[in-house]
Amino acid sequence: MLNNQFTFTKKTLGILCVAIGTLGTIAIFAVDIIDVGREGGIGPIQAIGLVIMISLILLGITLIPLGDDPA
Repeated sequence: MLNNQFTFTKKTLGILCVAIGTLGTIAIFAVDIIDVGREGGIGPIQAIGLVIMISLILLGITLIPLGDDPA
C-alpha cells in the first residue's frame, strides 16, 4: 500500500493563487468585452471582484518564494 500523501507546498499554493487570480481577472474583463452593447463600464460588483482577484494574485506572489514548506 502506498503511503504517499500529497500536501500543498507554499510554492504550489502560491502558483495556484496566481493562476486563479489571473483567470478571474481575465474573466471579469471578458464580461465587458462580450457585453459590448451595455453602457456603464465596470460596475461596483465587478470592481469588488477585481480587488479580490488582484489581492489573490498578490498573495500568491508572496507565497511563491517561501519554497517547499508545507502550507
